[in-house]
Amino acid sequence: MLRLAFPLVSHLPPRKPPPIRQRPPPARRYAASAATTSSTPSSPPPSHPPLPPSSAYVHLPFCRKRCHYCDFPIVALGSSSGTTPSRGEAADDPRIVDYVRLLLREVAATRPVSEDGVPLETVFFGGGTPSLVPPRLVAAVLDALRGRFGLSACPEVSIEMDPGTFDAARLRELVGVGVNRVSLGVQAFQEDLLRACGRAHGVKEVHEAVGIVTACEGLQNWSMDLISSLPNQTEEMWEESLRCTVDARPTHISVYDLQIEQGTKFGQMYTPGVFPLPSDTESANFYKIASKRLSEAGYNHYEISSYCKSGYECKHNLTYWQNRPFYAFGLGSASYINGVRYSRPRRMKEYAEWVQELEDGTWSHKSRSSDMKDMALDVVMLSLRTAWGLDLQSFSKSFGKSLALSLCNTFKPFVESGLVIAMDMERQALPHIDFELDLQNEGDFGSRVAFIRLSDPDGFLLSNELISLAFGIISP
Repeated sequence: MLRLAFPLVSHLPPRKPPPIRQRPPPARRYAASAATTSSTPSSPPPSHPPLPPSSAYVHLPFCRKRCHYCDFPIVALGSSSGTTPSRGEAADDPRIVDYVRLLLREVAATRPVSEDGVPLETVFFGGGTPSLVPPRLVAAVLDALRGRFGLSACPEVSIEMDPGTFDAARLRELVGVGVNRVSLGVQAFQEDLLRACGRAHGVKEVHEAVGIVTACEGLQNWSMDLISSLPNQTEEMWEESLRCTVDARPTHISVYDLQIEQGTKFGQMYTPGVFPLPSDTESANFYKIASKRLSEAGYNHYEISSYCKSGYECKHNLTYWQNRPFYAFGLGSASYINGVRYSRPRRMKEYAEWVQELEDGTWSHKSRSSDMKDMALDVVMLSLRTAWGLDLQSFSKSFGKSLALSLCNTFKPFVESGLVIAMDMERQALPHIDFELDLQNEGDFGSRVAFIRLSDPDGFLLSNELISLAFGIISP
């Protein structure tokens, strides 16, 4: 599931930037598309009131084994499961069948938010390793979502897949039932690194999987995941992984910095920043190398951890970055509806009980009035993770001109240093003197400065600190 963790900074000098602790901002894919003509998507995130949910995340928690860095709610099936995907042991595994039945019950018991029948524009099957689930069961979930909420004429339907868990026949079946986007969890192109991470696949399976995906008729949209800052990973290894990724020509690339989570095997073995893990400076260098190499290869860096070819942003993930509502289904998944975020239980027994309560009408999430501070924090945090940045005019209208001014005054030293970029209505970068003039005019947003964003890559690397500063202004 998506992790956004921003360590707070207790105090910082008011007139100059703090020392830069360059570290790739933590980002994890949800349990981790629009046409572009430059390094940013063609239109900014919507500023109007949120529409009813038009996206659904579905958690399929099955894996062959748990990776050493993973703290997601998963069910380990065994290392032999899924190696002959279309038929066989994995296809008939009662754990998968029983779980999907439970999932279908949850979908059926969930009341659509909109009475107007707003259809789903995106569906994302995350995990776990969803490619271990037989296509007929994936189709059953899609049919249930279609029947309950409706699907648009051309929805984006994504599924996460790991090398070694599918063959050409299985992928064709998935495409045949409606999947049109694949997210391939490669992580690295070095045997030693994959083995050290506890991955169930090797480099041979990676190349086989890439060949299957690229040869699949009817599938043009696919992404590849990489992880940096792995134990004993060198700059040369990282460069090689990036070269191999670019050579595979995916339409989308996600680059994640390893996060050491408590309760994982890595959490027991390693301390962040201590050998064999890279230092913060080395991790920052990995991030800079990725930004440079992928940009040179024609990928737009549209979100801190996300790169794409023109027109291939992940529409589903944009739902998260634009702070729009979405449904979620399955073990440990989290929804965002009517301004409220809530999660399902992470253990199967408790999740089954939760579904029963949902069906019986005895479960209810205690609604609360939306807290304006929380909403403002979400807007700033999510906006500054993207190439669009923060829409100052919209923020000023929603949360008050004085708060927008306070934020801009706080960011002023970073605009001067180039870590924060001020932009006009046409999203053209402005000199810092124009930013200062806007502040002197009490934030006449729109006359000169309409947006602020973090620079790539140095501003993105400082995003934790900058967002922490914003939090201190919004909720002191």
